[in-house]
Amino acid sequence: METPSGDAGIYARESDYLDRYVQFGAAGDRVISLSFPTHPEDGTSDDHALLDRIDDYLSGTEDGFEDVTVGLTVPTAQRRVLEAVREVPYGENATVEQIARMTPDLDATEQDDLAAVREALAGNPVPLLIPDHRVRDGPSSAPPAVEQKLRSVEGL
Repeated sequence: METPSGDAGIYARESDYLDRYVQFGAAGDRVISLSFPTHPEDGTSDDHALLDRIDDYLSGTEDGFEDVTVGLTVPTAQRRVLEAVREVPYGENATVEQIARMTPDLDATEQDDLAAVREALAGNPVPLLIPDHRVRDGPSSAPPAVEQKLRSVEGL
């Protein structure tokens, strides 16, 4: 498994395809944040196996990142939604309603539950690793241009 090495740190690398950086924070063996800034934070390193995998993914290599350990620090209800989103396979998409059906304790016919799914998607701390770009009618925590490029990589 090519996840963070056990060291804490912030890693970033510029992506020509995205026209911005891919940056993630790691604590131990867990990725705790992932973002797409126009400029990386000071003190980042661009040498990490996960950044290599992301580069390969953006170049068309199929990778669902299922084996990357994510450290979610979100409320339990949001965690359940994000865990359901992580089950949507590479190259496939789902709707907010489908995600609600996949999430324990949510009812896809209840507007409040659908709103809870949208809220969890918008607050996703690790887009790409939890592929909110695969939820076609929900918000993504990635910038819109990045979301569209991630969808394009997967043929969505």
